[in-house]
Formats: sequence, structure tokens, C-alpha cells
Amino acid sequence: MSLKVELKPGERLVIGDCIVTNSDQRTRLFIDGKAPILREKDILTKETANSPAKRIYFAVQLMYLDADIGAVQKDYFNLVNDLVKAAPSTIGFIDRINNEILTGSLYKALRVAKELIQYEQDLFANAASGSTSLPTSSA
Repeated sequence: MSLKVELKPGERLVIGDCIVTNSDQRTRLFIDGKAPILREKDILTKETANSPAKRIYFAVQLMYLDADIGAVQKDYFNLVNDLVKAAPSTIGFIDRINNEILTGSLYKALRVAKELIQYEQDLFANAASGSTSLPTSSA
């Protein structure tokens, strides 16, 4: 079964180590195969990975796109350990991400890492507002 991707005008898509850029019209692509695929909106760069959760997402993204967990494994675990020490309430997300990585489901690990980014943003918002309650998590 093919993956169906609809691209807006000018939108980009990463397929494996290639970048596909759409023209000036909406386009529908059907993709078969096992290459890693990420939409432009789901891609973080080193510069935009500017928070602990985003750096974890970026590390998982590198694992997914390069199909090489070992290349960033040490950095990933350092990032995870630092985050859990600073915010123990994130452990449920980290456990889920680790489970997906261990089972080879790196795209699913990315989705959970995206949830972690949202949770982190909620934590920051609560801290800025002075709230003492933790945001609810789906972890």
C-alpha cells in the first residue's frame, strides 16, 4: 500500500537523503518503499532544536533519516538523562520514545518526541504563569 502525501505549493519533503520541492501547484504523491520520509513541517534543524525536548527530537530525527541509531546514541542518552533530571515528569515520554527506538519504530519515536515537545512547552507556559500544577500528559 502506497503512502499518499499531498504537498502545498512550494512545500518540501525529505525522502531518504533527497529533498523534493513542490512546484507552484498542489501535488499528490504516492510513495512505495521503505525510505524515511519527513514533511518540511516535521523537520528540525540544529539551529531550531533550541530546547531540551527539541534536541531529543532532533537526535531521533537523525536516527530515523540516517537509519543509524549508533551514530547519535551517546548524545541522545546524555540529552535524555539531562531532561529527566530537570523534569522527572517527562519519564513517561522518554520510556515511550526508547521503546519505539528499541523496536525499530523510529517514525513512531518521532511522533512521541513531538508530544514531548508539546509537553515541554506546556511546562514552560505553566512556569511562566506561576502555576504549580503539571500539565496533563498522555505518557
